Amino acid sequence: MDARYFDDKTSGIEQRINEFLADGLKLFVSSSFQTHSIPLLHILASISKEIPVYFINTGFHFPETLMYRDQIARLLGIEVIDTKPVVCKSLQCDADGNLYFASDPDHCCYLNKIQPLEPVLIEKDVWINGIRAEQSAHRKKMGTIEKGPFGTLRYHPMLHWTNKDIYYYRKLYNLPPHPLEEKGYLSIGCEPCTRKADLSGDERGGRWFGMKKTECGLHTDLIEKK
Repeated sequence: MDARYFDDKTSGIEQRINEFLADGLKLFVSSSFQTHSIPLLHILASISKEIPVYFINTGFHFPETLMYRDQIARLLGIEVIDTKPVVCKSLQCDADGNLYFASDPDHCCYLNKIQPLEPVLIEKDVWINGIRAEQSAHRKKMGTIEKGPFGTLRYHPMLHWTNKDIYYYRKLYNLPPHPLEEKGYLSIGCEPCTRKADLSGDERGGRWFGMKKTECGLHTDLIEKK
């Protein structure tokens, strides 16, 4: 996998982005700032640094994620905009006083991820995000273009990129990994709901461990049901 290989893979992304821009559509990209997120940001920064980058800041992220976000922003010369919850943490508790991440993680994700992103979706036309088919059975069923809420389009340019593609693209462009990756974290979200990966080989196996939950809602609730 060399520069020519990735030129072929990224040319279609560049063409699609330029078509959106030529049509006068308002674009944005969301990023979780994990290791596998960075190739997409690198590609987009090479096309246009005018596409705003949103980080869904739940208030529960690892400190290392926040430092990594800032490191990548400096490296790529991009401005990152944080979305933040409307509901303060003191009101995110159940009747027993437990924060919702412990008792109702779906509602926690709604308050801290979905609800804060809705005003952005109302304002924009195209939501670029880096989901990949390899990550889960649910994501494997998605298309490169999907309909989102509020009349938006969802564009998934990395959908058919593999872990191998991500690794060699990062190596080619010397893009640094998330600092927690070397400690055994392969999929990194909010600190209370993330643990180190086990030996099963499931990339997202460390998320919401022991709960009947595999998605935060961004890619289940904020997509038109078929």
